[in-house]
Amino acid sequence: MNNPLNPNISSRKLLLVLAHPDDESFICGGTLAKYASEGVQITLVSATRGEMGRRMGNPPYLNRETIAAARERELRNACDCLGVQQLQFLDIRDKTVEFIDEESLISRVEGIIQKTAPDVVLTFHETLGGHPDHCAIGKVTTAACRRAGKQDSLYYISFGNMMEQPERYGYTRGDIVKIDVSAHLEAKLAAFRAHRCQSEIDEWVWRPDHEALARFGAYEYFIHAEPTAPDRHNHYDLFH
Repeated sequence: MNNPLNPNISSRKLLLVLAHPDDESFICGGTLAKYASEGVQITLVSATRGEMGRRMGNPPYLNRETIAAARERELRNACDCLGVQQLQFLDIRDKTVEFIDEESLISRVEGIIQKTAPDVVLTFHETLGGHPDHCAIGKVTTAACRRAGKQDSLYYISFGNMMEQPERYGYTRGDIVKIDVSAHLEAKLAAFRAHRCQSEIDEWVWRPDHEALARFGAYEYFIHAEPTAPDRHNHYDLFH
């Protein structure tokens, strides 16, 4: 129940189950900052610590021995920038999510869903996720949501504005939630910069704020996991 004395305090809960540090910031950081500012309780689960990533800073200052700790530290800083309150890792080695016993991993994610009782779950689409780790964690999370009875609360994150034309991917505009993040781009940029070893190679991220912010789109897009469900969703809000 919302606190009537403070409308910004909310009992709404959002759970993200993603693959690597930086997925949350680079893909949907604006949405997280928006909902955090509205009092939504956000929990992020990262399958790995991104220790097999090829970006080691620019110029490189990390190696295979130090990158995992650095990326975890950067993720925690990014969570602070976005307002993500809870972070946990599944402790899977980067680039091996697809090889983990699927049944065991589904059970782990289902347990997290049951414990956190989210109103909205975000993960990757199992075929549109791009990276094998993304697709694997998306497939597992979809199965876990189905078992936990949360399938109607599940949305897939998408890259950039690809879902501005959802028909190209077999969806309709009615399947898509379009979130206006224009008021939260500063937080998104701060999160990009928090992932220093991953973003230093992208020169635009480190240009003056007004130039860097101009590179961001005003919207982030999400695919409802139940496209055949009755059209009862607000296509501009994940929570309706």
